Amino acid sequence: MKIREATDSDAEAIRTIARDSLGSTYTDFLETETIDEAVEQWYGDPLADELADDRTLFLLVERDGELAGFSQSELVGQRANTGRLLWLHVHPDHRGDGTGVRLLVRTRERLLEEGADGIQCFVLADNEGGNEFYRSHGFEQAGQREVEIGSETFTENVYVEADLEDEGEWGTVDELTVDGETVYVSYGEAARGSQAPFYVAYSDDDRNDHYAWFCGNCDSIDNAMDAMGRIECNECGNRRKATRWDSSYL
Repeated sequence: MKIREATDSDAEAIRTIARDSLGSTYTDFLETETIDEAVEQWYGDPLADELADDRTLFLLVERDGELAGFSQSELVGQRANTGRLLWLHVHPDHRGDGTGVRLLVRTRERLLEEGADGIQCFVLADNEGGNEFYRSHGFEQAGQREVEIGSETFTENVYVEADLEDEGEWGTVDELTVDGETVYVSYGEAARGSQAPFYVAYSDDDRNDHYAWFCGNCDSIDNAMDAMGRIECNECGNRRKATRWDSSYL
């Protein structure tokens, strides 16, 4: 799995994923015509300006050479210190394999890196699966707002993190099969790498046995750590620097 920023050349893929995602999830309460209007409204001509805006972030997920999903978020406020995750779309063919969780984790990390000191997420009130997704990954409902979709008005639920300051307790523990082994990846326990974060992987879902580091760049646990705390992924070369420094390392 690879997660990267979107470019102008991804515009058509973004529209396709949004249309297929909305069409598979929202047709119980949105007409097909409304979905088409929304995709054109959000991801038609205005998309180029959105991609060029330095306060807007589009992250794309690639799986096996295919674009599997994207997130759309923004930094708002006088000091751009609130990160708002507006939409998280995963193509129906890639649901249930951890794509949405990984995209949520990386989007949150990027917003925090860009200076956000709080994260908000938005999901339509009628989308039961979407609401449960945020509730089960460390967010709690804080309010509601109205949103225009096509020519209609709908209610969105607003979610915030339950406790942003307690970083070690954030997020979910994701059960994954990696290199033929079952591990439990804790996204709240991360170390910054040169290409993507490393996450603590446990051998049990109670998080008692720290088994390995999970590389966020290539989804591997094949890595090594030296006495200085440096980690290097043997699959992709992602590296974490030493945890302590002296003059010989500068």
